[in-house]
Amino acid sequence: MSKRSGNALGLATPIRAWAQRSAFVFFFALAIVLLVLGRASTPAVERVRTAVNDAIAPVLELATSPVATVSDAIVSGRELMEVRATNEALRQENERLLQWRAAAQRLEDENRMLRELNELTIEPRTRYITARVIGDQGGAFVRSVLVSAGARDGVAKGQAALTGRGLAGRVAETGRRAARILLVTDMNSRVPVLVGNARDRAVLAGDNSPNPELLYFSPGVQIRVGDRVVTSGHGGAFPSGLPIGVVTDVRENDVRVEPYVDWSHLEFLRLVDYELPRILSSPEDGLVKGGGLPRQVTPSAAISGDAAASATGESSGAVIQADGAVSEQAQ
Repeated sequence: MSKRSGNALGLATPIRAWAQRSAFVFFFALAIVLLVLGRASTPAVERVRTAVNDAIAPVLELATSPVATVSDAIVSGRELMEVRATNEALRQENERLLQWRAAAQRLEDENRMLRELNELTIEPRTRYITARVIGDQGGAFVRSVLVSAGARDGVAKGQAALTGRGLAGRVAETGRRAARILLVTDMNSRVPVLVGNARDRAVLAGDNSPNPELLYFSPGVQIRVGDRVVTSGHGGAFPSGLPIGVVTDVRENDVRVEPYVDWSHLEFLRLVDYELPRILSSPEDGLVKGGGLPRQVTPSAAISGDAAASATGESSGAVIQADGAVSEQAQ
């Protein structure tokens, strides 16, 4: 048995050596033949070449498919990162644009309101300052606002507070940096007015509703819806002719006026000093400030002061009757 195995190995060794020596020659010759056939253009060669290509194509496609998939995944990942970076940049730019848009809208609103104030005609011998509304102290019993100007800016008690449309109220309290404006709709506000083309006298009385009421007009006066209401100048609280509003409702014992001022968009007020006698001075000084110097209150000035104080919400104990008389009441 061992002899047969040795004989087989002895025969295989020369064959293996011959195959190794002739393999190079065989493949070299095959390459030359294939090169010659590839350069040939005979129909038979073309058919063989086409058949070989058809047979090899699925194998090549199957072999290159994973490579193409990986390449596509890499490209998609790179594009996704670029899209995310672009999206983040656009988002930041959009936020900046929204901030600029909000700032532009705010400036546009402020410019519109300031333009309305500039259109308001102010008498030549007046001083004024424009202040921003910084607080609304409105409630069930108060209709007033806080503005960002005070005594250091020249604001004094009794000055008129105007918008571009008309009278909004008067300065009721002043601090160093801020002041409180009593609106014409406040229940403590009383303003002497003229109504309609006939310029009938009356008093505009606030009652904490959006539309104040007309009181103390003479019997038989014909007040109609649409009549214009302006200040009368009586009592010296306000000058004559400041626009306030129009009559919107006329009933037997209830006449309502809609002010020109838009209370829901009250952002700026012009505080005007008409250099009138300060009949709305503090009660503790007992003096009336006129012409820059204090003077004692005369009887006639006291009557005028009481009427105006009642007309602007200052407690004076005076009641204006329908015929224009002033009578005292016990507090």
